Amino acid sequence: MAAQSSFQVKITGHGPAMILIPGLASSGETWDSTVARYQDRYECHVLTLAGFAGVPRIPAPMLDRVRNDLAAYIRDKKLVKPVIVGHSLGGFLALDLARKFPDLPGKLIIVDALPSLAAMFQPDITPAQAKAQSAMTRQYMTSQPQSAEATRAMIKQMATSEADVDRIVGWGRASDYSSIVDAMTEMYGTDLREDIANIHSPTLVLATWIGYKEYTDREKTEANARREYAKLKGVDLRITDTARHFIMYDDPQWFFTQIDGFLASK
Repeated sequence: MAAQSSFQVKITGHGPAMILIPGLASSGETWDSTVARYQDRYECHVLTLAGFAGVPRIPAPMLDRVRNDLAAYIRDKKLVKPVIVGHSLGGFLALDLARKFPDLPGKLIIVDALPSLAAMFQPDITPAQAKAQSAMTRQYMTSQPQSAEATRAMIKQMATSEADVDRIVGWGRASDYSSIVDAMTEMYGTDLREDIANIHSPTLVLATWIGYKEYTDREKTEANARREYAKLKGVDLRITDTARHFIMYDDPQWFFTQIDGFLASK
């Protein structure tokens, strides 16, 4: 019997390939407006990961399998230097793909993601410490699943409009919680800060901060991002002051202006 796929794909449009990866517990519908903008110029391959938004789960470890399956997908489809766009967890996966298989991707567009989630909270954390803490993260998430109220409050930090919050919450409800735990703990325990030096792709990073202004500000956000991406040569970091984590929803004009310019550049 064939193994369960680690993602589903919806293909729209024509032109050079663009692969779009959504974030934790999110549907590929995250990218509907992005596909609408680029489908006349790019063949858009939109993923929804296993365990998320109604797609059947796969056993852990999850993220390495997704990364390796995506590399195989690019080869099987004979996609030549596809643009890889990733949001949050999807951005982390894009970085992981590009550092592991540096000759496969073309340009990278990383939407509010970092090479090390753990280092966002502890900049001096070592990879070994992050791995150890990820086990505690799993234990905490497994023993204390979030209530519906807490989940909604968290999502309201990530998107502004109630309609967008409703949509994101709905995807979460349709997701397998054990897959959410697997993905979060695997990402938390993986540190790509050194390995991103292997990435050859031009990389645009779009970052946000206003959703978390109780804990940070623009200066701290930029300093942390530049520290985490220090080993990625030529990284282009841009920060929005108007959008929360789902930048494509909160400020599509800013979002597409940055991407349009980046895609047009050599």
